[in-house]
Amino acid sequence: MFEFEVNDMTCGHCVGAITKALNADAPGVVPEFDVENHRVSVSGANNAEAIAAIIRDAGYTPVRLK
Repeated sequence: MFEFEVNDMTCGHCVGAITKALNADAPGVVPEFDVENHRVSVSGANNAEAIAAIIRDAGYTPVRLK
C-alpha cells in the first residue's frame, strides 16, 4: 500500500476526480480517502511514482508518505 498526502484534496469532488483518474489509468487499484487529513492510500499498485503521476495529472499535488 502507498500513502500520499494531498493537501489540495479538500472535498468529495476531489475524491471523485482522483478516483476517476485512478480507475482509468490504474484499473484494479483500491483507493481509500481521508479528506479531513488530506490522505490517499492506494492498495493493489506496485509503482508509487506511477500512482503519484496519475494523481498529479488529475490536478493535485501528492507527496508520498509511505
